[in-house]
Amino acid sequence: MVNALIPKASQVTAPFWEATARGELAIQRCEACERFYFYPRTSCRYCQSTDVAWRVVSGRATLASYVINRKPMWGEAPQVIALVDLEEGVRLMTNIVDVEPVPDKLPLGLALAVRFEERGQMALPVFAPSAQEA
Repeated sequence: MVNALIPKASQVTAPFWEATARGELAIQRCEACERFYFYPRTSCRYCQSTDVAWRVVSGRATLASYVINRKPMWGEAPQVIALVDLEEGVRLMTNIVDVEPVPDKLPLGLALAVRFEERGQMALPVFAPSAQEA
Protein backbone atom coordinates (compact mmCIF):
# COMPACT_ATOMS: atom_id res chain seq x y z
CA MET A 1 0.00 0.00 0.00
CA VAL A 2 1.23 3.47 -0.86
CA ASN A 3 1.75 5.59 2.28
CA ALA A 4 0.28 8.66 0.57
CA LEU A 5 -3.06 6.84 0.41
CA ILE A 6 -3.33 6.53 4.18
CA PRO A 7 -5.13 9.57 5.63
CA LYS A 8 -3.39 11.44 8.43
CA ALA A 9 -5.37 13.04 11.23
CA SER A 10 -4.63 16.61 12.24
CA GLN A 11 -5.86 18.47 15.30
CA VAL A 12 -8.83 19.71 13.27
CA THR A 13 -9.70 16.38 11.59
CA ALA A 14 -9.04 14.02 14.52
CA PRO A 15 -12.71 13.89 15.65
CA PHE A 16 -13.75 12.87 12.12
CA TRP A 17 -11.26 9.98 12.07
CA GLU A 18 -12.10 8.94 15.65
CA ALA A 19 -15.77 8.66 14.60
CA THR A 20 -14.95 6.60 11.49
CA ALA A 21 -12.94 4.22 13.67
CA ARG A 22 -16.16 3.65 15.67
CA GLY A 23 -18.11 3.08 12.44
CA GLU A 24 -19.80 6.48 12.60
CA LEU A 25 -19.85 9.39 10.18
CA ALA A 26 -19.43 12.69 12.04
CA ILE A 27 -19.68 16.11 10.42
CA GLN A 28 -19.14 19.56 11.90
CA ARG A 29 -22.19 21.68 12.66
CA CYS A 30 -22.17 25.36 13.49
CA GLU A 31 -24.02 26.03 16.74
CA ALA A 32 -24.54 29.70 15.79
CA CYS A 33 -26.21 29.29 12.36
CA GLU A 34 -27.14 25.60 12.80
CA ARG A 35 -25.65 24.44 9.49
CA PHE A 36 -23.58 21.36 8.76
CA TYR A 37 -20.44 21.78 6.68
CA PHE A 38 -17.54 19.76 5.36
CA TYR A 39 -14.44 19.75 5.10
CA PRO A 40 -13.36 20.11 8.75
CA ARG A 41 -12.15 23.56 9.82
CA THR A 42 -11.92 25.65 12.95
CA SER A 43 -14.73 28.05 12.04
CA CYS A 44 -18.05 27.87 10.20
CA ARG A 45 -17.78 28.26 6.44
CA TYR A 46 -21.05 30.21 6.41
CA CYS A 47 -20.93 32.65 9.35
CA GLN A 48 -17.30 32.24 10.55
CA SER A 49 -18.41 31.41 14.09
CA THR A 50 -15.97 29.29 16.08
CA ASP A 51 -18.86 27.74 18.03
CA VAL A 52 -18.78 24.44 16.14
CA ALA A 53 -19.45 20.87 17.23
CA TRP A 54 -19.09 17.40 15.76
CA ARG A 55 -22.36 15.55 15.19
CA VAL A 56 -22.89 11.95 14.12
CA VAL A 57 -25.02 12.02 10.96
CA SER A 58 -27.27 9.44 9.31
CA GLY A 59 -24.83 8.20 6.68
CA ARG A 60 -27.61 8.32 4.08
CA ALA A 61 -26.79 10.09 0.82
CA THR A 62 -27.65 10.40 -2.84
CA LEU A 63 -25.31 10.25 -5.82
CA ALA A 64 -24.66 13.75 -7.21
CA SER A 65 -21.90 13.02 -9.76
CA TYR A 66 -19.22 10.43 -10.48
CA VAL A 67 -16.45 9.22 -12.75
CA ILE A 68 -15.35 5.66 -13.35
CA ASN A 69 -11.58 5.33 -13.20
CA ARG A 70 -10.72 2.25 -15.23
CA LYS A 71 -6.93 2.69 -14.89
CA PRO A 72 -6.23 3.73 -11.29
CA MET A 73 -2.69 4.33 -10.08
CA TRP A 74 -3.39 2.11 -7.05
CA GLY A 75 -5.99 -0.42 -6.00
CA GLU A 76 -8.20 -2.51 -8.16
CA ALA A 77 -9.86 -1.25 -11.33
CA PRO A 78 -12.39 0.08 -11.92
CA GLN A 79 -12.96 2.63 -9.17
CA VAL A 80 -16.07 4.80 -8.89
CA ILE A 81 -15.06 8.23 -7.59
CA ALA A 82 -18.12 10.22 -6.61
CA LEU A 83 -19.67 13.32 -5.11
CA VAL A 84 -22.48 12.39 -2.74
CA ASP A 85 -25.00 14.63 -1.01
CA LEU A 86 -25.61 13.66 2.59
CA GLU A 87 -29.15 13.82 3.91
CA GLU A 88 -27.92 16.63 6.21
CA GLY A 89 -27.03 18.83 3.21
CA VAL A 90 -23.28 18.27 3.00
CA ARG A 91 -21.47 17.16 -0.16
CA LEU A 92 -18.53 14.73 0.13
CA MET A 93 -16.06 13.27 -2.34
CA THR A 94 -15.81 9.52 -1.82
CA ASN A 95 -15.83 6.16 -3.55
CA ILE A 96 -18.84 4.05 -4.44
CA VAL A 97 -18.41 0.37 -3.59
CA ASP A 98 -20.46 -2.80 -3.95
CA VAL A 99 -21.55 -2.16 -7.53
CA GLU A 100 -20.20 -5.30 -9.16
CA PRO A 101 -19.68 -5.38 -11.98
CA VAL A 102 -19.27 -1.62 -12.31
CA PRO A 103 -21.86 -0.49 -14.85
CA ASP A 104 -21.19 2.02 -17.59
CA LYS A 105 -23.77 4.32 -16.00
CA LEU A 106 -25.07 4.89 -12.49
CA PRO A 107 -28.31 6.79 -11.93
CA LEU A 108 -27.86 10.24 -10.41
CA GLY A 109 -29.93 10.47 -7.26
CA LEU A 110 -29.14 6.82 -6.41
CA ALA A 111 -29.79 6.22 -2.69
CA LEU A 112 -26.55 5.39 -0.87
CA ALA A 113 -25.45 4.41 2.63
CA VAL A 114 -22.06 4.87 4.26
CA ARG A 115 -19.68 1.95 4.81
CA PHE A 116 -16.17 2.02 6.23
CA GLU A 117 -13.03 0.50 4.68
CA GLU A 118 -9.81 0.04 6.59
CA ARG A 119 -6.91 2.00 5.17
CA GLY A 120 -3.81 1.50 7.26
CA GLN A 121 -4.83 2.38 10.81
CA MET A 122 -7.77 4.50 9.60
CA ALA A 123 -11.34 3.72 8.56
CA LEU A 124 -12.27 5.52 5.36
CA PRO A 125 -15.94 6.34 4.66
CA VAL A 126 -17.18 5.01 1.32
CA PHE A 127 -20.72 4.62 0.05
CA ALA A 128 -22.73 1.73 -1.39
CA PRO A 129 -26.24 1.50 -2.81
CA SER A 130 -28.63 1.40 0.13
CA ALA A 131 -30.69 -1.69 0.89
CA GLN A 132 -33.78 0.00 -0.51
CA GLU A 133 -32.03 0.23 -3.91
CA ALA A 134 -30.80 -3.36 -3.96
